[in-house]
Amino acid sequence: MKVLILSARTGWHTDELCRALAARGHHPRVAPYESLVANLGRANDPNESNDPNDFDAVLPRIIPNGSLEQIIYRVDALHWIEDRGIPAVNSARAIERSVDKFYTTALLQQAGLPVPETVVCERADDAMDAIRRMLTGGGAVIIKPIFGSMGHGLVRIDDPELAWRVVRPLEQMRSVFYVQRAIDHGGRDTRLFVVGGRVVGAIERTAPAGDWRTNVARGGTARPIDASAEWCDFAIGAANAVGADYAGVDLLVWRPGDPFVLEVKGTPGWQGLQAATGLDVAGAIVQQLEARVAARRELIAEHVHA
Repeated sequence: MKVLILSARTGWHTDELCRALAARGHHPRVAPYESLVANLGRANDPNESNDPNDFDAVLPRIIPNGSLEQIIYRVDALHWIEDRGIPAVNSARAIERSVDKFYTTALLQQAGLPVPETVVCERADDAMDAIRRMLTGGGAVIIKPIFGSMGHGLVRIDDPELAWRVVRPLEQMRSVFYVQRAIDHGGRDTRLFVVGGRVVGAIERTAPAGDWRTNVARGGTARPIDASAEWCDFAIGAANAVGADYAGVDLLVWRPGDPFVLEVKGTPGWQGLQAATGLDVAGAIVQQLEARVAARRELIAEHVHA
């Protein structure tokens, strides 16, 4: 099976996927999104090596920054690939849903999963109204970029006056405000990794000294845990809510035994999880890709014989 791995850059994750694919007899190729070539109105050119039609499946990783036109084209190209019957893991739809914190949170709530109190809006006055309400009686709020990862751009605020100094410049930048009540989690959260409708591994992450963000990429530490059946159900439900074949699902405990589903990552990293657990995460993702390709081929065979 020929597999195209689309990635903003090469590195540990693409190396792991290539290793896992090659170990199962497949032929991976890593390419940047910028190299995608869509041939329309003529036959494929065998010399154009990154035409998606030459591959049996696609593994899209993080879509890099670019102009609005570039990002729309890259996502549309993923949709086009799938429309032509080439499985993508994860799908364009799952990536679109999970990269947008507003859409993810709305889908999680719609699925009946517990989420923190959150307000999403465009006007600074609306954001400040939400912040003042959430700060009544103490506590803090987190202002997050609606698109972002690895803890970048998050601001924790416990004072309305300071909040205004943050909110006003963001409005001038035409930002969308994603305001969430801060949960006192003791500097710890849980990442569950879901592949193919099951939890393959879980870790507890601890924030580094002097920080409240638990991201391993920002210096947090991780240890393996055995997640309860209820927590696994939450994680699987969250992955299903965004339609992901595989996902990293973050849970925050706000009181003993009761978690909030905080985020669902549709292009998650797993280096910290693999280091802590010893699991072959890339191997599990490749197995899910194989299952998707096999299901597609069976569907085609049924239509041929119908």
